[in-house]
Amino acid sequence: MVGLARATGWAERVWGRPVTTATPLRGGWTSTMLRLTAADGEQAVLRLLTRQPWRHHGSALLGRESEVHTLLARTSVPSPRSLGVDPTGELAGHPAHLMTHLPGALELRACTDELLASLAGTLHDIHAVDPGPDRPREYESWASPAKRVVPPWAARPGRWREAFARLDAGPPAYQGRFLHRDFHLGNVLWRDGCVSGVVDWVETSWGPAALDVAHAATYLALLHGGDAAERFTTAYGQDDHEPYWALLDVVGYLPDPTKVATPWRELGIDVGDDLARRRLEDRLERVLSRAG
Repeated sequence: MVGLARATGWAERVWGRPVTTATPLRGGWTSTMLRLTAADGEQAVLRLLTRQPWRHHGSALLGRESEVHTLLARTSVPSPRSLGVDPTGELAGHPAHLMTHLPGALELRACTDELLASLAGTLHDIHAVDPGPDRPREYESWASPAKRVVPPWAARPGRWREAFARLDAGPPAYQGRFLHRDFHLGNVLWRDGCVSGVVDWVETSWGPAALDVAHAATYLALLHGGDAAERFTTAYGQDDHEPYWALLDVVGYLPDPTKVATPWRELGIDVGDDLARRRLEDRLERVLSRAG
């Protein structure tokens, strides 16, 4: 990657350790993530915002993530700790955030009841965080009106139009909670069957807990199918009787959910484009059917 030497040089100065290796971390698509190993064996993680539009918003995204790491240090939520930030990329070449390395690995293949219960319990812990005066920004919708267009691959266009109409009516009242805002299996680390870390806090927000639940459920539906999504919402203690937040998340994946499946295929998980689209539409159908 162009600029890697400059970025690792910045990390060395911030960290106070010479870096011997920089290993790309796979599984995501918004940032370039590197696991850095120092000469003394210590490890850290370097996030580089190399892709648009995230690079353009680097100052806000990385500043938010660093602040959230500081906040979560007072809680039981297993989060990295911020070591240094170059929000504009002036020194590192790209907007950069150096953070501590957490033990564990992604678990994208299993979908047991025990795993879903642990995932739901961790999300409850996140929603219980009291930020006090450091409350994050209000959530932003990822299903803007411009996205509310029936995709060309849709098998049930009428159901998409129904979802758009429900969103056009506006959100229901809600009680605000501390949100990860991008909580899903791809941002959770596991060790010995337990959650060992939650990463990627750049989108942290204040809003309805149901929005975090919905996002994790849609991801599970795309990865493992609709039953997995419903088992997770049950484990959290929430169903889809209020469809707005689940629909907001599903529509947020338009015009095509395949961008999420691409990193899975790089990890050897066979979710083709057509399967991802069918699963997203199945999730839509299930939410609308449960809502009545």
